[in-house]
Amino acid sequence: MTAVDATSPVRPDVTLVDHLVVGAGFAGLCAAIKLQEDGERDFVVIEKGDDVGGTWRDNTYPGAACDVPSQLYSFSFAPNPDWTSSFSPQPEIQAYLRRVARDSGTLDRFRFGTRVEDATWDDEAARWTVRTSAGTWSARTLVVGAGGLSEPKLPDVEGIADFGGHLFHSARWDHDVDLTGKRVAVIGTGASAIQIVPEVQRVAGRLDVYQRTAPWVIPRNDRSYSALERAALRRVPGLQKAYRTAIYWGRETYVPAFTLEPGIALPARKLAEANIARGISDPDLRAKVTPHFALGCKRVLISNAYYPALAADNVDLVTDRIARVTPTSVVTADGTDREVDVIIVATGFHTTELPITEHLVGRRGRTLADRWRDSGMAAYKGTTVPEFPNLFMLVGPNTGLGHSSMVFMIESQVQYLREALRTMRVNRYAAVEPREDVSARWNDRLQQRMKRTVWHRGGCSSWYLDEHGRNTTLWPRTTFGFRAALRAFDTAAYAVRGEPAPPIPSTTHPTQQTEDVPA
Repeated sequence: MTAVDATSPVRPDVTLVDHLVVGAGFAGLCAAIKLQEDGERDFVVIEKGDDVGGTWRDNTYPGAACDVPSQLYSFSFAPNPDWTSSFSPQPEIQAYLRRVARDSGTLDRFRFGTRVEDATWDDEAARWTVRTSAGTWSARTLVVGAGGLSEPKLPDVEGIADFGGHLFHSARWDHDVDLTGKRVAVIGTGASAIQIVPEVQRVAGRLDVYQRTAPWVIPRNDRSYSALERAALRRVPGLQKAYRTAIYWGRETYVPAFTLEPGIALPARKLAEANIARGISDPDLRAKVTPHFALGCKRVLISNAYYPALAADNVDLVTDRIARVTPTSVVTADGTDREVDVIIVATGFHTTELPITEHLVGRRGRTLADRWRDSGMAAYKGTTVPEFPNLFMLVGPNTGLGHSSMVFMIESQVQYLREALRTMRVNRYAAVEPREDVSARWNDRLQQRMKRTVWHRGGCSSWYLDEHGRNTTLWPRTTFGFRAALRAFDTAAYAVRGEPAPPIPSTTHPTQQTEDVPA
């Protein structure tokens, strides 16, 4: 990494780097570790927050935990035998990411407190110019690992900005607010809300939970790992890999219920209905929390504590639409005025209109947001986009999952990135850009396949779908199918340009497959 002198094609106040990675969550950290493993030395990771972790750094609300088993929701190349339970809480996941970052020896490449202001492709120089809150960078490749669950989405409710009590989003939890004895409103009943509600119910004087659509909630089959089991995972060769492999293939058995025939999910639906019956005795409340769409159409949630919390004496489940918020209360469409001291907004994130795309300007001078505005998010193999050479998106369009670990998908995309960089290095390519026709065919086939899934045929509207009714967030096949599609860099799918500058020094570290689950 070197400062540019006056004879350089870029300005003297710009820092030159081969690869710039945006984001320090699972995706950015994985990219950094694998770039270093491949012998890449000239890269930097910029992160708007003050630590690694991304989602797991920001979501510190009470009860925050993963809904994918930890043995799978972790890097294949950095197993952790010390998880205390099968579904780990947020503090353990954040501690794991900190430890992996420290042990990898890459932290000196991270620049925290650095926000992207704009990133523009310079076609003549074949480089990205990235202006940040802490200076400007010029990079051969731009790797965006900002994540799909990073920018909180607030509800569009009249008067909410004038509320006089405490108001905060679940991903921006205000730990200075003591909820003991308070009148609390939770808006939303999604994945975060069902973890928050039981914790708040225990301490609040009164809790109003505002539900627009009831989710399907299945039991959380969590269990603690004993000290003896953790010792065995640490010392018995192959045991942790066996755990991980068994969980992986168990999760893949869910795919047909989402993508082939919703009727296959009937046993899971019966499990969810039994979860309601076990947690709630009041028939009216049971009716309110029973969804009227196919299981899987919206994200399937897991909890043993949510329904009992809703049934508690100090909780009221409100299903009437919120009409407005006053400085002291929440008013619903039926005219009921409920006074509250604290409003907790658990209404999710910007997932189908990623905010960072407003700041990425491609070869034709328009932002990625502009390209996607009319047709919705779309990328070739969820990773690269026509008009945006040398841009690699991690956790890009149609890479999300409804059944398994996003870390598996991230490692697949990082593998594709590594193969792309190796190809560019060997062939001295200055730029690679997916062809419009190839990208269009990929996404047309993907959307055709999507129409057969429960996400389109299940009778619900969800955050999976954009304003055009397209599911631009989820992957409609198996994860090993995604892994196979990204195993090698398919140069023929790209328009490539020769090297205008001295070639990147070759590396002596070959690209390796990282995942230990067979594809």
